[in-house]
Amino acid sequence: MHTQFDVIVVGGSFAGLSAAMQLARARRRVLVIDAKKPRNRFAAHSHGFFGQDGKSPADIVNEATAQLAKYPTAEIVTAEAETSRRIDGQFDVTLQDGRTFTAARIVLATGVRDELPALPGLVERWGTSVLHCPYCHGYEVADRRLGVLATNSLSLHQALLLPDWGPTTLFTQGAFEPDVQEQAQLDARGVVVERSSVVEVLGDVPHIAGLRLADGRVVDIDALFVGPTTHMASSLATQLGCEFDDGPMGKVIRVDELKQTSVAGVFAAGDAATAWANASFAAAAGVTAGIAVHRSLIFTR
Repeated sequence: MHTQFDVIVVGGSFAGLSAAMQLARARRRVLVIDAKKPRNRFAAHSHGFFGQDGKSPADIVNEATAQLAKYPTAEIVTAEAETSRRIDGQFDVTLQDGRTFTAARIVLATGVRDELPALPGLVERWGTSVLHCPYCHGYEVADRRLGVLATNSLSLHQALLLPDWGPTTLFTQGAFEPDVQEQAQLDARGVVVERSSVVEVLGDVPHIAGLRLADGRVVDIDALFVGPTTHMASSLATQLGCEFDDGPMGKVIRVDELKQTSVAGVFAAGDAATAWANASFAAAAGVTAGIAVHRSLIFTR
């Protein structure tokens, strides 16, 4: 294993591997550091991703990793990157086991961590019957009884989308109260608004039989959509001094159209750098970052 690279990519899922592939094909020495803790590890299948519909996220990543490993200038290490710093125009990345690697550029594809509301029964069903994205999972629960657990005003958007997949109930949870215009939109879409708070998810895990409300009633629901709060899965962007923007679910790393962060030589792609969480978006962002990094090695010093 070498210690000096052109580029270090931290994160080996859809965004990171896409970035690394561009760099390996440009015959640059690229190291991918991956802790094997992708955000989508709780989902059994990935949907809506061109040419990969229905495959498990793990199978997609394993296949892409094997393809990348065939390029002689690419190396992959399974470990967690703990610290990073810039020294004399180069970037050091140190792993939890103490190994340190250096590169001229770094791509942060470190992802985010989801925080769900503190409600009994949510976490153990996450990715199966407790879901986030209707475009990723809506088809699989179509024509069933769907619920939206409000976490903020953006839950209105989720509730207005979901009737295309099935009958929908919006549980406001005291986090959101529709105004007159919003209520009219919900009525037009046939969304039922329930203001008594959900206190428990019922049924045999991973399935949902219903939701127990604070007033004692039980509402029959088969799948529940929730907008989680997101947190950076890694502190590397903060360590390197990257600036952040406030996204609808949490902070995201600030990048320009070429995925360059506010720190010269540091690029970011994937869920850590966008509020639009989607496998296709992540892969496309990784391609953009990989090409931009390669060009930066040639045209800027």
